[in-house]
Amino acid sequence: MRGPASSLSTAPPTMRPDLHATRLALMAGTTDARTEMEHSIAIAESKACDLVFLKTMFDEARRAAADAPAKPDRPLAGLAVSIKDLFDVAGQPTPAGSVVLGHVPPAREDAPAVARLRAAGGALLGRTNMSEFAFSGVGVNPHFGTPANSADPSTARIPGGSSSGAAVSVASGAAFVGLGSDTGGSIRIPAALNGIVGFKSTARLVPTEGALPLSTTLDTACAMTRSVRDAITVHEVLAGRQVSPDARPLAERRLAVVQDVFQDSLDPTVARAFERSLGQLRAAGARIEEIRLPALGELASINATGGFSAAESYAWHRLLLERSGAGYDPRVALRILKGAAMKAHDYIDLLHARRAWIASMESAMAPFDALLSPTVPITAPSIASVAPGAERDDEFFRINGLLLRNPSVVNMLDGCAISLPCHAAGELPVGLMLWHAALHDDALLALALQCEEALSSR
Repeated sequence: MRGPASSLSTAPPTMRPDLHATRLALMAGTTDARTEMEHSIAIAESKACDLVFLKTMFDEARRAAADAPAKPDRPLAGLAVSIKDLFDVAGQPTPAGSVVLGHVPPAREDAPAVARLRAAGGALLGRTNMSEFAFSGVGVNPHFGTPANSADPSTARIPGGSSSGAAVSVASGAAFVGLGSDTGGSIRIPAALNGIVGFKSTARLVPTEGALPLSTTLDTACAMTRSVRDAITVHEVLAGRQVSPDARPLAERRLAVVQDVFQDSLDPTVARAFERSLGQLRAAGARIEEIRLPALGELASINATGGFSAAESYAWHRLLLERSGAGYDPRVALRILKGAAMKAHDYIDLLHARRAWIASMESAMAPFDALLSPTVPITAPSIASVAPGAERDDEFFRINGLLLRNPSVVNMLDGCAISLPCHAAGELPVGLMLWHAALHDDALLALALQCEEALSSR
């Protein structure tokens, strides 16, 4: 890896208390929503959030915070949330990190995910920067700049993508919740690289209407937070459902570590943090065994014709590319155009192959409560190494492939997953991913609470 990737030369600022702790302080009267909002705005205006927000909504957020005391039952309690730039917000255009959608009219209404956050008391702080059209796990944006990862004050490192600004808004303390989307890891990648929590629910549980699509098959609307308990609260808001508790102790859970693919080419910092985390979980009573998943080897051939993201994004973008292709990020346009070559029978074959692959995977995973892997195999490289420019394209696509490799398996599985920070003090952030098949969300979240506690001694 480039530079001092294994440790931080200057310690990052202490992370702000999470939503849960802040809400308890509100109820106890030791703070109030207006004070907390001014704190959020001050951070949002600081260097820590440089290039994070494409549009700020501070006055609206202040009004929402001022109204919070009248409705103390709302779980988000007038506290700051950020919105990824691909979600509709009533009265605003939805450019999705691009410059080619400047002509689109403002949205008539909030996307359902945004509306649910508002109804729960979320105060919208602003729209966050992102990879153009959500088509990258790196987080670089050539039009609006790239927000720096908040974990390393000494080196400008990538935030991860595509929900780049959302991650930094949460990690910096500006927002308590960062609404984003996850098509191949776009919540979990930036969560891992910034040292926060990213939960990708089963896709069908949260509506994606009102969000500009990348892949209608794989897209998931979800969020980043600073703790698992906050992830549970926010998922309940976004999904409009209560998470069922699972009180089984960690010692009664059967966990698996996947040997195939997921541990290939690990950065030394990631390998060290992952092995240390497994040791901490075992010490807390978890039963962990190593398994092989041969079906993972089938993914390359299944996606050989381009996969869902290329085909479905090309279907959405093809006319816009004809009119305004010169305005696209060249790296994004290149990936979208790969979908032009897919034929109808290729797409239908892909649908059938995915269905059979999911059945095979679910059969192999059934004996386990969750599978464990590094969220991504590397720590965050410098922005300079992958910045826009044809001379850095090879490195950009190499890093992008590494970042997407592990989390994208869960999207293909139609599963659920959560990334937990598992690095030690002084190390660059590393994520531990817990994952399973569709509709295992509640059990996975309960397990994540226990794992978070076991890892808290890191």
